[in-house]
Amino acid sequence: MTSAAATTLAATNEHLASMSNTLIYSSMAVYTLAFFAYIFEWLLGSRSRVARTANALTTEPAAKKAPAVTVKKAGGTAVLERPKVVVRSAAGSRDVPDGPGAHGGDEQGDLYGRIAISLTVLAFLVELAGVITRAASVQRAPWGNMYEFNITFSTVAVAIYLGLLTLKKNVRWMGLFLITTVLLDLGLAVTVLYTASEPLVPALHSYWLYIHVSTAIFCGAVFYVGAVATILYLFKDSYENKLETGGTPGRFATSVLERLPASASLDKFAYRVNAAVFPLWTFTIIAGAIWAGSAWGRYWNWDPKETWSFITWVAYACYLHARATAGWKGRKAAYLAMLAFGCWLFNYYGVNIFVTGKHSYAGV
Repeated sequence: MTSAAATTLAATNEHLASMSNTLIYSSMAVYTLAFFAYIFEWLLGSRSRVARTANALTTEPAAKKAPAVTVKKAGGTAVLERPKVVVRSAAGSRDVPDGPGAHGGDEQGDLYGRIAISLTVLAFLVELAGVITRAASVQRAPWGNMYEFNITFSTVAVAIYLGLLTLKKNVRWMGLFLITTVLLDLGLAVTVLYTASEPLVPALHSYWLYIHVSTAIFCGAVFYVGAVATILYLFKDSYENKLETGGTPGRFATSVLERLPASASLDKFAYRVNAAVFPLWTFTIIAGAIWAGSAWGRYWNWDPKETWSFITWVAYACYLHARATAGWKGRKAAYLAMLAFGCWLFNYYGVNIFVTGKHSYAGV
């Protein structure tokens, strides 16, 4: 390559990198608008009839009788109208209805919720364009350092959320919590973890980069979705316990938690998400070992990253085993799930930043 061609290529790559940064910042701006739209969805849906009905049915006395009815006059005829309440009962659990969602059954709240989803889709597309442009600027997969991993990770997490919505799954209640942490993730990426475009270290020049790292990112994003559901389950379970024992939750807790799915539904959702992705996490570790054998001549070196990947695998295996054991369902299993996700977080942030090893590609 001539010096002129090299200069032109370098200038093009620099322009693409700058464009990528602009797109990432733009996506953050749109995510911020989506964040406020989700806030309005929750605020405007806080006093709906369906939400009040769902809250009433979580109390022990009300659970034994039918939902309250309203009377509509249709000409000279009285029409009884029962609120629609969806119940998700699990064996051995409370017969508690799923809440109506963030909008609380309110039309205006639902409108802001749909606006929030539209803004989330737009932000996702802009962020995805930023990730692709970053890949074009370095002419490789955009997973060579923590900055690139972070922006790809948040993109995949949002894609999973939108994918579940597309499949008509009841997950819109997750929107506010997801977008809040996505903004934090991107803020950390552009301030603390940012690294200029640069070539890969020699050990990463392999097709296994596309296999191993892509599956690791996807697994992490799914584990994150499961962790959000688990945290909300713990709050909702405490809320239901307080109502069951005659306690009176605070007004803010009631306004938020009455609209979430029942604790049994959240627990089931978190379990299914973690169980579904666990085999892929197993494959991720195996693929990493094969790549290590190709790059370093040994399949396993007990490198900090390898060790913590295995610890994470063991933690999730213990959680899944606990869920299959009658005495370890509910809160005990949820604590194990949070411990397992904590291991995953340390494996990513802690090991990459604070521990030196063969996987030290943080670029910070």
